[in-house]
Amino acid sequence: MTTEDSARLAWFKSTYSGNEGGACLELATTPNAVHVRDSKKPTRAQIVFTRQSWAAFAGFTGRPR
Repeated sequence: MTTEDSARLAWFKSTYSGNEGGACLELATTPNAVHVRDSKKPTRAQIVFTRQSWAAFAGFTGRPR
């Protein structure tokens, strides 16, 4: 995805990010993917997850199942 394509996404801050101006993640969703970037460096590389992978990651508790 190019920077121009990335700019077309509707980015929002993670609900876990505070308003202190520190390290924040921004997310953008598409029908097939969840894009994640550093809010301080929005034009740099981003990580793209499939929706299934994101659901597994976001639901991870750190405890063995």
